[in-house]
Formats: sequence, C-alpha cells, structure tokens
Amino acid sequence: MRQAAGRGVSLQVEKLDVTNDGDRRKALDWGVEILVNNAGVGEGGSTVDIPASNIRHQFEVNVTGPLLLTQGIAKQMVKRGASRIVWVSSREGLNVNPFTGIYSASKHAVEAIAETMAYELQEHNIEVATVNPGPFLTGFNDRMFQTWESWEDDPSQRLFDYSKLAFPRAQFDPEAVYATLTAVAAGEVDRFRNLEPASMLEETKQLQQAPWERKVTDGLGTLHQAIQHSYEMQPETLVTS
Repeated sequence: MRQAAGRGVSLQVEKLDVTNDGDRRKALDWGVEILVNNAGVGEGGSTVDIPASNIRHQFEVNVTGPLLLTQGIAKQMVKRGASRIVWVSSREGLNVNPFTGIYSASKHAVEAIAETMAYELQEHNIEVATVNPGPFLTGFNDRMFQTWESWEDDPSQRLFDYSKLAFPRAQFDPEAVYATLTAVAAGEVDRFRNLEPASMLEETKQLQQAPWERKVTDGLGTLHQAIQHSYEMQPETLVTS
C-alpha cells in the first residue's frame, strides 16, 4: 500500500473468500476489467492417504470457488466488451509428482477450464491466459508438505511417514514469475500458456509425452526416484545454478 501511494496509485483492498457465495456476489460490484484467479491452497500427501475433507477443500478453493467467481464476472465482461482473465495454474497442471497429486489434479482442472473458456469467450473479445509457476521458493511448496500435521485421520493407516518427507526439488527465486504474471495481466504478453521458469519448458514437454510411452509394469517393485528425492531433500533448498 505504501509503495502504491508513493507512485500515486489508488488501491482498493477487499477481503475475498472464493468459497463464500456472499463474497463472490460482493465482487460483482467492483467492475472488474482484468481478473487474475490466484486463489489457491496446496494439499500434500499421497493420493491414497489424504482425507476426504482435505480433498474437497483442495478443489473448493482451487477450482470450484474461482470458477463460480469467474462465471459472474465473465458475464459482466461480455456486456462491457474486451477484458482479460488470467488463471494462475501451475507446472503441476501439466505434470505430476508424488505427494502433490491432489493439488496437481486441481491444477489440471484449472487448465481444462481455462482452455475451454478461451474458446467460449473469444467471440466476445475476452482474452484468457494461464500462468504456470514451477517450483519457486515462496514457502508454498514446503508448507504443502506439512498439511498432514492437521489431518483428522488414523495415522497408523497411512502408507507413508510424512515426517520423513520434503518437497523433492530445489526451488527457484520467485522474481521471474512475479514479472511474468504482471506482464500477462497487463496484456504485455499474448501467449495463452506462460510457464516459469522458462528453463523448465523442455523438461515439462518431455514429461507430458512420457505417459504415452509408459508401461504399467515399468518400475514395479522399486521406489520411484522422485519419492527417493523426497526422503533426501532438505526443505527450502534454493536452486544455486
């Protein structure tokens, strides 16, 4: 707020819970011209361990709430004319990793919604884009690997001991994704999909191709390499090169 004031920019800050119908209705009074759907939580844990309530919460915050919010605002945009909707997805919306599968599933859903919405709204001159952050050191990824601490379940029935696991990759400085998100929201970038860091683009495309060649017997009886990395990695490890 102080930085905005120093630049002569007027800001109106509002609390918005995308899962709350009243809050979503309130947002319809704001005359939104550029909508950035950045609401999100990350639920870590195996797909066979995460409790039902946590799964539902993951999708309510990351998918259902933002979509319902966007429905009302998008119809206002259609009446007004040219506007822009930016969905903050994730690299996990394009790939998957062990212990982030439910979060990844929610971001795969965001990808499907955004791409379909782009087709549906193009005749109304409404731009739709995604921003796909990779592993950035913001604290989000490491906190995702701590959500098990508040699960209401029977720990003895869990397949994994989550006290021994950490986010399996070193993480990047987040400045690059901040700049890209700002540029996409401002219309300075016209790509539909915007992955950061750009250095992960080829790896991401290769991993998207991999399931077409994977056999159901590949790796059976062995620990997956990414799971081994989760046992070996220290939290909040920064990429150094």
